[in-house]
Amino acid sequence: MITLTELQIKEIIMMEDGRKLGNITDLEIDVDKGKILQLVIGARGKMMGLFGKEEEILIPWDNIVTIGSDVILVKKAEQPKLYTANNAD
Repeated sequence: MITLTELQIKEIIMMEDGRKLGNITDLEIDVDKGKILQLVIGARGKMMGLFGKEEEILIPWDNIVTIGSDVILVKKAEQPKLYTANNAD
């Protein structure tokens, strides 16, 4: 078993090009099914929304290749979805 705190300290890395996406800031969970749907990653260069719009990258749980001791490798099915407060439902 792994906790959210343990996940949050791991760097998220794109497997195809080695790009560092950042760290997990939150999870999107389907409470009815008890299943994690997506990782929410805070966009680099933003300090808690103080210097511009708050942006997040959403990575579907199915795109996780492996969870290692220091990193989480994710595959790129498409460009990661960028979430901003302006396009929230």
